[in-house]
Amino acid sequence: MPSPRLPYWLRALTRGRRPRALSIAIANLLPLVGVVALGWNAGALVFLYWFELGITAFWAVVRALFAGRLSEVDRGGLIVGPLAARRVAIPVPGTDLGIRVSTLLVLPIIAPVLAGMWFIAGIPTVGVAVDGGLAPDALDSVTLAVLVIFATEGGTTLVDYIHKGEYREHSAQTAMRGVFFRAGTIALGGIFAVTLIGAATVGPDAELSAVDPGIAGLPLLLGIVGVKAAFDLAGLYRDRLTAFDESSSLDLGLSYDPPSTEPIDGSVADPVRSVRQPRRARLAGALTTPLGHPGLWYLSALPALVAAIFAIGGEWSTVAALLAAALMVPLALAALDHELRYGLVEYRAGDDALVAYDRLFDTALWRVEPWDETDLRVERGRLDRRLGTETVVIELRDDEYRIPGLADAEPILDVFDRRADRPDG
Repeated sequence: MPSPRLPYWLRALTRGRRPRALSIAIANLLPLVGVVALGWNAGALVFLYWFELGITAFWAVVRALFAGRLSEVDRGGLIVGPLAARRVAIPVPGTDLGIRVSTLLVLPIIAPVLAGMWFIAGIPTVGVAVDGGLAPDALDSVTLAVLVIFATEGGTTLVDYIHKGEYREHSAQTAMRGVFFRAGTIALGGIFAVTLIGAATVGPDAELSAVDPGIAGLPLLLGIVGVKAAFDLAGLYRDRLTAFDESSSLDLGLSYDPPSTEPIDGSVADPVRSVRQPRRARLAGALTTPLGHPGLWYLSALPALVAAIFAIGGEWSTVAALLAAALMVPLALAALDHELRYGLVEYRAGDDALVAYDRLFDTALWRVEPWDETDLRVERGRLDRRLGTETVVIELRDDEYRIPGLADAEPILDVFDRRADRPDG
């Protein structure tokens, strides 16, 4: 049974940038109506703008959660680096949406930053402009305006971002990029408002606590609304600036394409030979990983300190348990990182390509075909010499892959027509 068509007027509203333009128009008409018709003072105006910032940040987090592209995470980061390389997503039942593993690594950092930014933006604005509270009538109308802005911003997210498939073109970072511009607009607008009100009421040298937001006149309030609306329009047409950045020799910092989510071809031509790290290399790699991440040992500081306190009281069994935890926690994290990075990866070598295959999530991590490489070499460090293993380094034009701890590197080297450089001796 065919799905019912939307009414013409509703389809017209969802075309192009109209949903976003409608949301911005409502967000700027509400304070205009409040100032002109409802008698809002500067306190009510700034209070609304502060909540608008919180609403924008909330829906930005929602957009980031369902972003379709991979987030860029430092590949060398402990645990997060190898996890971010996994091109897997948690599907949302009944939809084409998914929550990517790399997104879950980024959101715990960005979300608190947005929450802190919202709180800090309220200190010089709401903290001053609404000192003493708002009148009951103004508070009711501002609350209603906040609910309307929340609904329109949510509707724009559902129509523009979800329904139209815009999420497929964004990573978690790019989905939240616009909120920082808007936050700066609202925060600067609030500071600008408070500064002008203070200059008009108690003089430019007075403390912020002496500002009276109720004395600001209608022209000043309309000016604040107009300036904020102008910045919102600039954000609406940000894509035009991005297109100009892409087509010109100027670097405005607006043009950025997130990593593609196209699945990596995991097929290789017969005969296929699979190579994995031997157990001795996996164990040794886990034990030596803390050498490359000395910050791991900071995790030992707290249990070691508590153990010292219990040692004063002679609780030696507790001391032993705490010291064991101080040793095992960094080693366990290091082992997890090494397993995700190398131990759980199988290298499939065929006549036409080398594919790194993740056995945990059953997906290909990367693929290199002959002559994609710019250099191919074999290294034997101190650990390799002790274990009788080798490390293969494959350099590409813009990347490098290291495959350490191989008992037999020949199946991998045979994929390439280039002769590998080997250490002397």
